[in-house]
Amino acid sequence: MDTNIINLDNVATEKRNSATSNIDALSTIEMVRTINQQDQLVALAVEKALPSIASAIDVITDKLQKGGHLFYIGAGTSGRLGILDAVECPPTFGVDFELVQGIIAGGYDAIFKAKEGAEDSQELAVIDMKERGFTSNDVLVGVAASGRTPYVIGGLKFAKELGAPAIAVACSPNSPMSEVADITICVTPGPEVITGSTRLKAGTAQKMVLNMLSTGTMIKLGKVYGNLMVDVKATNLKLAERARHIVMEATGCQRDTAIKALDEANGKAKTAILMILKNISADHATELLSASNGYLREALNK
Repeated sequence: MDTNIINLDNVATEKRNSATSNIDALSTIEMVRTINQQDQLVALAVEKALPSIASAIDVITDKLQKGGHLFYIGAGTSGRLGILDAVECPPTFGVDFELVQGIIAGGYDAIFKAKEGAEDSQELAVIDMKERGFTSNDVLVGVAASGRTPYVIGGLKFAKELGAPAIAVACSPNSPMSEVADITICVTPGPEVITGSTRLKAGTAQKMVLNMLSTGTMIKLGKVYGNLMVDVKATNLKLAERARHIVMEATGCQRDTAIKALDEANGKAKTAILMILKNISADHATELLSASNGYLREALNK
């Protein structure tokens, strides 16, 4: 008996999709309409996982409030989606690049060129996590559409051994990852348009979940006021203009007032908003924000 044979019969992401069985015979417009119809199922599938997503956000927020970090770990598409979500956090929410990190099987080169064999080693995940300095103070989100990727399972096991929260994001129910994780976010959008191509519906589902995890956490950490990204880093012309608009939206002030306040606040939109709404100096606004742990709404009430 070949012990290397992997039984995919019970893996939801490997099932054939009866709605797309003749997709290669369709006209172009019929083909893309079929893909679009399948994509519409993804958001409905994510909706069913909202309770576990909310629980995960609360766990992640608690760890980050105590000085921990959020790590995503995955292989292939799942790993790249984790990296994508992680690298967007600093410019959007003004956090350090180390706060949210993505780890992919095969390392940096695997971001651009597939290294599929790297996902088969549980031990490699432990090595990669140790190199990043993962500790019990952190939280790990393992991402794998099939829910059975050895690399991700190895990472989840290591997190559990350290006493760190282990969260699984999968698209196949009753997966090996769910047996390890403290919280499992299982989104089942159904068989793929192209059998087994999990960069499609499963990838979209994972992207939506990771969006919620990071955005929800940052909202709870005070990085958002109303629906404005008040900790945005104005690192280019577009983001500098966005910061001005954020200040104007939050305060109702004119453009020149926003520009002046941002200059005095060293480009920090949150500080500028507090300065304008409370008619105080940049130094005073900074003190109030510090006393409020960065929560603008709380600082406004002081």
